[in-house]
Amino acid sequence: MVIAIRTFTDADRTALRALAPRVGEGSPSGSLWGHPESEAAVYLDPYADLLPDSLWLAFLDGALVGYLAGCPDSAELPSESRRMDRAIREHRLLLRARPVAFFARALADTGWAALRRRPTAGDFADPAWPAHLHINLVPEARGTRAAEELMTHWLQQLRTAGTPGCHLQTLVENTRAVRFFSRMGFTPHGPQPMVPGLRYQGRRVHQLTMVKSL
Repeated sequence: MVIAIRTFTDADRTALRALAPRVGEGSPSGSLWGHPESEAAVYLDPYADLLPDSLWLAFLDGALVGYLAGCPDSAELPSESRRMDRAIREHRLLLRARPVAFFARALADTGWAALRRRPTAGDFADPAWPAHLHINLVPEARGTRAAEELMTHWLQQLRTAGTPGCHLQTLVENTRAVRFFSRMGFTPHGPQPMVPGLRYQGRRVHQLTMVKSL
């Protein structure tokens, strides 16, 4: 079993888009609003288009099995909420049954939280940890050290650039991911608000921000 890590090139685009619907299978965040093309438009395409040198790919015996989409300074990308608004418009998500059900549930969750004066998930910005990442692997690549290799290359890139720190956002309920990030030196930071609209095994889930100083 041979693991290889390198950065994205435009020749990888087709294979990466084909892989994207499979990453995260079985995890609490494996499926969001049920439209893979628009989900990739929010969480993958902007990195390939704007930050290809920070998009790391993992290969197992020559086959693409995962990626780490990184951003050395979160100010370099449009915010997640802006990317989401654009995806809703361009992919006409309000005319699609599964996304509409998700957004309706998200609206109800937001109202529920407002009535109880509870926070909901959102973007994170702090100059101590300006970089961020998303890391995803297909199920058969888990436990192969591909994730560790992706993270090691990404953190070395940040250290070389003199970046002071990195953050990520996962789910409290994604215990496997939390254990992995903890092993890589990330620690929980701040509150753990509900993520409107998202469910795992029929239950609400909660955002977990984790940080690592470099």
